[in-house]
Amino acid sequence: MAYAPRPMRDTSIHSPGAPRTFRVRSYGCQMNVYDGERMGDLLAETGLAPAAEGEDADLVVLNTCHIRERAAEKVYSDIGRLKRADGSRPMIAVAGCVAQAQGEEIMVRAPAVGVVVGPQAYHRLPELVARAASGERASDTDMPTEAKFAALPRRRLAGPNAFLTVQEGCDKFCTYCVVPYTRGAEISRPFNDLVLEAEMLVEAGAREITLLGQNVNAWTGEDAAGRSIGLDGLIRILAKLPDLQRIRYTTSHPNDVTEGLIAAHGEVEELMPYLHLPVQSGSDRVLKAMNRSHTAQGYLRLLERFRDARPDIALSGDFIVGFPGESEADFAATLELIDAVGYAQAYSFKYSPRPGTPAATMPGQVSREVMDERLQRLQGALDRHQLAFNAASVGRTCAVLVERRGKRPGQWLGKSPWLQSVVFAGEATIGDIVQVELVQAGPKSINGTLARALHHA
Repeated sequence: MAYAPRPMRDTSIHSPGAPRTFRVRSYGCQMNVYDGERMGDLLAETGLAPAAEGEDADLVVLNTCHIRERAAEKVYSDIGRLKRADGSRPMIAVAGCVAQAQGEEIMVRAPAVGVVVGPQAYHRLPELVARAASGERASDTDMPTEAKFAALPRRRLAGPNAFLTVQEGCDKFCTYCVVPYTRGAEISRPFNDLVLEAEMLVEAGAREITLLGQNVNAWTGEDAAGRSIGLDGLIRILAKLPDLQRIRYTTSHPNDVTEGLIAAHGEVEELMPYLHLPVQSGSDRVLKAMNRSHTAQGYLRLLERFRDARPDIALSGDFIVGFPGESEADFAATLELIDAVGYAQAYSFKYSPRPGTPAATMPGQVSREVMDERLQRLQGALDRHQLAFNAASVGRTCAVLVERRGKRPGQWLGKSPWLQSVVFAGEATIGDIVQVELVQAGPKSINGTLARALHHA
């Protein structure tokens, strides 16, 4: 089934003061990276060109993240620094979750901003830029009922790996999280749209696709035969696409894991042996206060089922330290869970109170000094396990997808099936999948020796 591009719309920005070049700066999660790429596609369709490296842009889009504390203040700081070489300011558009949460305040506090657009309305960005170019400040933070994806142009990717958003929004309402308020309810993109976009990405050179969602394993749809399927069914179908060598997905929720998804890790060769499954805490008391709806032991049992299906699977997670009411005993339970799992990678954060979330007003707010000390211990434990996982990989020969050149002449950097960064030297091309022997482990990467090429880009 060939990718059928949608008819081109007349989205040109004709105003005499319209920008000619643009730059998109994305912060935060991989979903934001995807959204930033799609905003770039939209602007390119209007006739704007990406600003060359080192050159000023006429339009700068700040694609923001609202997960961490002081995210809004960082936006205002970035706005203040946006000046061109001649001292003038570019047109500034603030997009993403900070725009969604604080759009009205941004328009009041930052007169330099011409456009504010939320993550569910960015398909309207060209119209907003056109209005700003004519002298009217423009804002759109609606969550429209029509799917924004239907209004997006054909993807312009040419790299070896690509993100593909399959699901957006969240219905879990963890007490610390703003995502349900900034991204809305859980929505699954239609099956046919995803297959068509995946086909196009492969035709454009993608060898690996990462399926994205706030709760990606909550995706559901109907296949071409009208049968109801979940994420595992989508993965099995995408795995049949010619030249698609690798599939990954993130981020998952323990409550949405299915038997089919676990089985797919043992049965689908293209599905990489890597699982990112956030837990946030090892304390059941804290998990209940977070409204995570799972226990530490339930989480560990779930990981064992994945390991039974794919014994070499690399595990990753998310952790929050200093959640309101977290005691030293609660934190110790988190360290015990980390030791029990032996994570290959993980992400860790200090609790950050987000306005409007239940946790922001909970009693027992933990001091910054205690959070700092706990985060240091937590990250020390995670780093120790990551180094141990990398060290255990030494001696393996594995397939590495070449992503970019290294820092030295003749050096390349790519990813192993376990999402490790692998550095090696030899004859290769970006997009190649080559066999590399892993010979020396570091905490963040592994040095390897090129064995032979498997697939050429």
